[in-house]
Amino acid sequence: MHKQFRSSVLALSVALTLPAFAAQPAPKPLTDWPHIASAFKQDAALEARVAEILGKMTLAQKIGQMTQPEIKAVTPDDVRTYYLGSVLNGGGSWPNNNKHAKAADWVAMANAFYDASMATDMAIKVPVVWGTDAVHGHNNVYGATMFPHNIGLGAARDPKLIGEIGAATARAVRATGIAWVFGPTLAVVRDDRWGRTYESYAEDPMLVHDYAGVYVKGMQDRFKSDANTIATAKHFMGDGGTDQGKDRGVNLSSARDMMNIHAQGYYTALAAGAQTVMASFNSWNDVAAGKDYGKVHGSRDMLTGILKEKMGFDGFVVTDWNGHGEVAGCTAASCAQAINAGVDMVMVTDEWKVFIKNTMADVEAGRIPMARIDDAVSRILRVKLRAGLFGKRPSQNAYAGKDAALQDRELARRAVRESLVLLKNEGPALPLAAGKKLLVVGKAADSMAHQTGGWALTWQGTSNTNADFPNADTILAGIRAAAGDARVRFSPDGKDVNPADYDAVIAVIGEGPYAEGDGDIGPSGTLRHSSRYPEDLAVLQQVAGKGKPVVTVFLSGRPLWVNDLMNLSDTFIAAWLPGTEGKGVSDLLVAAKGAKSYDFRGTLSFSWPKTVCQTPLNVGDANYAPLFAYGYGLKRGSRSQIGKLDANYPAGGCGASNVYPLFGQADRASFPLQIRSGSTVQPLGADLNATVSLPGIKVETAQITTQQDAKLVTWTGPASFEAHGARALALPAAASKDAVLRFDTMVQAAPAGTVNIAMGGTALDATALFQRLAGKGKQVVKIPLACFTAKGADLATLDTPFSVASSGAFAAAIGNIDVVGGGAGDQDSLRCEALK
Repeated sequence: MHKQFRSSVLALSVALTLPAFAAQPAPKPLTDWPHIASAFKQDAALEARVAEILGKMTLAQKIGQMTQPEIKAVTPDDVRTYYLGSVLNGGGSWPNNNKHAKAADWVAMANAFYDASMATDMAIKVPVVWGTDAVHGHNNVYGATMFPHNIGLGAARDPKLIGEIGAATARAVRATGIAWVFGPTLAVVRDDRWGRTYESYAEDPMLVHDYAGVYVKGMQDRFKSDANTIATAKHFMGDGGTDQGKDRGVNLSSARDMMNIHAQGYYTALAAGAQTVMASFNSWNDVAAGKDYGKVHGSRDMLTGILKEKMGFDGFVVTDWNGHGEVAGCTAASCAQAINAGVDMVMVTDEWKVFIKNTMADVEAGRIPMARIDDAVSRILRVKLRAGLFGKRPSQNAYAGKDAALQDRELARRAVRESLVLLKNEGPALPLAAGKKLLVVGKAADSMAHQTGGWALTWQGTSNTNADFPNADTILAGIRAAAGDARVRFSPDGKDVNPADYDAVIAVIGEGPYAEGDGDIGPSGTLRHSSRYPEDLAVLQQVAGKGKPVVTVFLSGRPLWVNDLMNLSDTFIAAWLPGTEGKGVSDLLVAAKGAKSYDFRGTLSFSWPKTVCQTPLNVGDANYAPLFAYGYGLKRGSRSQIGKLDANYPAGGCGASNVYPLFGQADRASFPLQIRSGSTVQPLGADLNATVSLPGIKVETAQITTQQDAKLVTWTGPASFEAHGARALALPAAASKDAVLRFDTMVQAAPAGTVNIAMGGTALDATALFQRLAGKGKQVVKIPLACFTAKGADLATLDTPFSVASSGAFAAAIGNIDVVGGGAGDQDSLRCEALK
């Protein structure tokens, strides 16, 4: 039996805890790609209409239909001039750049884009379609309900609930005038070190299979009502199975495992009629068969051969954010290979004008066949016609502009209740009886940012405050509402209170918000939560063992090693990332007078690790030995006997890595970024939409390789851009031997003065380097650490391992800064004599 399917042992172990649908025997393993019968049958009249529109389009109009810019980089007049087929808003992008824009503001912008598409000189006007990442509710919009992230919904084991959430999300999206959702995510995660684990329903492909079609039907439902939106099955395919859980990495699955594990959600999503599929950032290398498919965005075998020909998909394929630019030999502005591979619409966020010019040149030169262009545009027109977008302004939708349609709080509260998993139950009976005096501790108790996680108003979710969520309750607010304000004391760190003065302690702790890339733990990292968030261990140490029971609520985007935390807790609840409805958590913690009593229903959809290095860890694997197995979950009347868990862990991590990151996609590194002008220092902070400046220097978020992965630094006078830690740290041995300081850069304006790069207090003159790189696009700079030590630098410990200072005008995007062991031998490593 292949590991992706439930073994008889698993079926027995979960039969008592899972609903009947999830415990059924898995289907016979597939040996070839199946043809999927879609809920949509091709309609002769509609196809004739597609052909009629296509036949009257010029090449410029066709390429325009295939192009999708981001709203920060496009105007309604651009839609008219360039015949653009679509626009999108990325995470942290709103109408007029207003984070608190109302539904009516979104609709006004949607109307402006639509009106522009109706004002072109096309023989038959084609409406523009706006796409958005509504992945746990309409999460980009102020005041909208945010449901638990998918990992929590997987624990709920409730397909009916999933369908209702799909419908509620679609209705909320329509309220803002948008007709297309980039969801659901159908990843089957195999390594929980991946920073997008919370976007997956389960490690079990069959649970993803059971949810995908139900969600698509709830969201799209063959466009029977104004509440329906175009759904997207994403990301095709294998993103959850990359080696070592690396975002945008390589999936090494065999074809048999790819079709039986990673494709399971697509079978039901396409059968339910999902009209778009988003290509995945990852690559696929079937090592067993000796076949390397390369980047999915450039793989004709995958996008055309498997998806369109074998599976019979007749909707359109859209790229992920500039994903085509990661195909070998391509850039965001030019990629004939992706279009020839089967991409129909290209999400080219900023460089879309150059992309249109280059793509037209590719067609005229025969590098892209006209037949491929016609096929792509036909697919786009087919979906727009099926969705009823022709002849209907966004504001004409029944839900348009209605802020009330953004909310479904009771549904979200129910989803939270169903998703909570009771892991340890050796404390007081839950819910805590009315009248109890409660001490609430932990940073996450009164934090909407921790509850909602990434993809919440902003991309990473790092800069949000409680004020950004007007229609929401924190877990603390829920506890206070249930127990009464007078009976609840809140202390974030627990240092100013005596637990003995209370009947029970409720600790709410967990991971901070993150999204793709930034959430990756990395191959040498561990699953130990306390290594990244020591404050959570500290607060439990502050309140445990004081004679009063401790009930711990743990918020996280994945299972983590928490033996040390569990040993300090009498009760331990996995609450995942519950979203805006904190009262869904308090419903199970505190008995409110006259309120209905609820029991725990959630069961693990991801196996829980026993050791810090126990990943990959998936049900059905050989030597499967988790702390808590897939399907585990206690009822409130079931007492556990876990006892004291082994809290030992390897301090050096799970393996040596020769890469030591200094700055990644968001400001969560050991060395946060700051700017310095004279004696004034200004941290950049976590808000990726903020512009920070001091005299002589300004910093904005930019992109070099991936979304918001860099900072555009503009100097007008003497100032410096630095990665600076609160304390000096030593470089790991593996990252210091024959090492280089490596960073990405795009130089927009050559330096007019002197530019120095420094490690610690030792600077090298990099003026000539940056002058040489000006205007040459993305460049990777590698400077041997020996260049610094030769000038007397002491790199034993560093508090400022990276600094760029300019004496005059200069502009460059800088990102992805790290130290790489062994890199000094690379051919592209700089020679010290090139730096004075």
